[in-house]
Amino acid sequence: MNELKIPRINESIYHETLNNGLDVFLYPKLEMEKTFAIFSTKYGSIDQKFTPLDEQDMVTVPDGIAHFLEHKMFEKEDGDVFQHFSERGASANAFTSFTQTAYLFSSTSDVKENVETLLDFVQDPYFTEESVEKEKGIIEQEIRMYDDQADWRLFFGTLGAMFENHPVRIDIAGTVESINEITHEDLYTCYETFYHPSNMQMFVIGNFELDEISELIRQNQENKSFEAQNEIERDFGVEPVEVYKQEEVINMPISTPKCMVGIKEKPEALEKDVMLENDLVRDIALDLYFSKSGRFYEQLYQEGLMIDALRLEFVLEESFGFTAVGASTMKPEEFGKRIKEMLLQIKDETISEEEFNRAKKKKYGELIREFNNLEGTANNFMQYNQMGIDFREIFETLESLTLERFKNNVSDWVSEEQIAVCMVLPEGE
Repeated sequence: MNELKIPRINESIYHETLNNGLDVFLYPKLEMEKTFAIFSTKYGSIDQKFTPLDEQDMVTVPDGIAHFLEHKMFEKEDGDVFQHFSERGASANAFTSFTQTAYLFSSTSDVKENVETLLDFVQDPYFTEESVEKEKGIIEQEIRMYDDQADWRLFFGTLGAMFENHPVRIDIAGTVESINEITHEDLYTCYETFYHPSNMQMFVIGNFELDEISELIRQNQENKSFEAQNEIERDFGVEPVEVYKQEEVINMPISTPKCMVGIKEKPEALEKDVMLENDLVRDIALDLYFSKSGRFYEQLYQEGLMIDALRLEFVLEESFGFTAVGASTMKPEEFGKRIKEMLLQIKDETISEEEFNRAKKKKYGELIREFNNLEGTANNFMQYNQMGIDFREIFETLESLTLERFKNNVSDWVSEEQIAVCMVLPEGE
């Protein structure tokens, strides 16, 4: 395995690409009590249009199928995989995001057995027509539950206002109508295309013996056969630079309105060579202006424009990116207008060298602490690795970030045509 030294913290991650294409990352931290492992595929809710394995033409699958497939992976002919983990005291779970599906566990014992179970159940699909039909009712309930949550509707309403064609605008779980179109043949098509080892990563971090786990994973994969696969063709549509709608209103049976303002990223901000710096700039800017100690936070509070803390989010991926600022507010229109003004004002704000360096030091400390968070470390490395970016470079990127570069970056970040406002209002308003 190749040793990847992590700057500034005197630790190492060990990496190997196996013969079948699987990327394996092992990060021993023997001082930890538990071990966390995650097995992930570069396949998420946005992967709706693609060319299946051994086919020539692109297909379009129903919305929500990646999430549906995640649910079905835990069900096997001989029972439920969760039971196998729980019998060894391990906690197992899974998630589907816009760009990946991941299966994971954490445990304080039986690490070898749990790693093998994780690999085996993800690489052994079992779908029947009957079990797929049964699952539709379960996921339908989940969709209806999220449809009743104002924060969830606010978030996807903001995405729907920002993006016109990109599938990021579609709810990860799909709709009741779309999941009822899914067949077990569809699930096998998606599985065979996206769950190939060459499109997947394994990350194990925590208290384990390096040689023991590396050999176990290597042997496990050598005992299985996988047909060679070319790079997967995907189509996300043609997306304009500007937002689709400047304003979106959703009415729900709620008493307290909510508002969110979204900033749609320009395509050039998503290029691989600037991704880490943009990640840091967005994070530092949100901290400087919208955190509880930020310049604008107190203004919003004093103006009576927010009831609780601000909701701050930013996502940068290969094919899309956005930042969002939202809150519960009794003055949603005023809140949206004020946040928009503040965002456009950032490029003209004066920041001292001292203030900027203080924000950099705070971020540096957060990064150091993050390496003691097993789940966060694994997710960060895997997210960036699937985009071809080495997350270890983030320390050097942060250290080299100057105030002038920060200001120039922020100036290019926000423009009026990239801002969308979404409001969730009580019914009748």
